[in-house]
Amino acid sequence: MPLEHFTAEKEKIEKEIQKLQRKMRSIKTRQRRPVMNTIVRSMIEYEITPAEIERLYNRQIERAKAGGTSKLPPRYKNPETGVTWSGRGRPPKWIVEAEAQGRSRDEFLIEKSAKK
Repeated sequence: MPLEHFTAEKEKIEKEIQKLQRKMRSIKTRQRRPVMNTIVRSMIEYEITPAEIERLYNRQIERAKAGGTSKLPPRYKNPETGVTWSGRGRPPKWIVEAEAQGRSRDEFLIEKSAKK
């Protein structure tokens, strides 16, 4: 393929990409507008201020950055490695393996007196 043909074809494709990107921005804008109008109407109806929304929004952003969960104290501890688990969510591999060997999860409970 000659270089001139390649360059012309590349420019044609880049123009098509730019055209499609503009079209996508336009579609997103059209989709967002009714949602934003609904939000504003609800804010007016329930007397919600932009400052309240901003505080809530910022709080949720911070939670998302932190993994979306609050830090819970550990309930279980692997005595061999010292790795802990809160007891929430998917059990760690070491718990799953121990239970597969017939051991009880209670063996790994952290004593309440040890927490204090």
